[in-house]
Amino acid sequence: MMQEGRPGRFVFPPWTNLARPILAISLVAAPVYLVALVWLGASPKTTDVGYQPEQPVPYSHALHAGDLGIDCRYCHNTVEVAAKAAVPPTQTCMNCHAKIRTASAKLISVRESYATGVSVPWVRIHDLPDYVYFNHSAHVRRGVGCVECHGRVDRMEVVSQVEPLSMSWCLDCHRNPDRRLRPPEMVTKMDWVPPDDPDTYGRQLRAANNINPSTDCWTCHR
Repeated sequence: MMQEGRPGRFVFPPWTNLARPILAISLVAAPVYLVALVWLGASPKTTDVGYQPEQPVPYSHALHAGDLGIDCRYCHNTVEVAAKAAVPPTQTCMNCHAKIRTASAKLISVRESYATGVSVPWVRIHDLPDYVYFNHSAHVRRGVGCVECHGRVDRMEVVSQVEPLSMSWCLDCHRNPDRRLRPPEMVTKMDWVPPDDPDTYGRQLRAANNINPSTDCWTCHR
């Protein structure tokens, strides 16, 4: 409302005085809240670790990779030669299941996929942003074990993400790779342990194989 005798001046109701300290606090707290939201709420450390989507087929890594001892590369057969780990084609499943558990209700989607040629819609779990370049073969062929990034999948009934896959996490490894190295032929052996102190043994492997991970920005952001 307009104040009488003073054109152009507005008079606000008394209750608006209560809003002034609230507004002041909000202006101060908002930037802090936004920073916390981005730093914590949107960080891979809080959004991706533990990610465990439901798959169209209840595939147990604990059974296949653990109890049966199937090598990771049997299904993910491009990890040594390509940047991306292959999602197994239905034919890989049917190499065994054309004769094993052929009537299992759990494998209906696999059998339908084999009959129609339409791929099983597997849900990728470890999925880096499009602006990040990662080469599986570069790591596997230098002796970085599957377990370093994916954890003990041979114990997982349902696979989940166990590492943050954040930039700082990757840089920690590139700066100090020694204890994460093993002979390349042991990369898929989940329970492998070094014969000596991990750092000492890793330094020997690093020197023998001339492993010097880059920490330049363009290594991952091309």
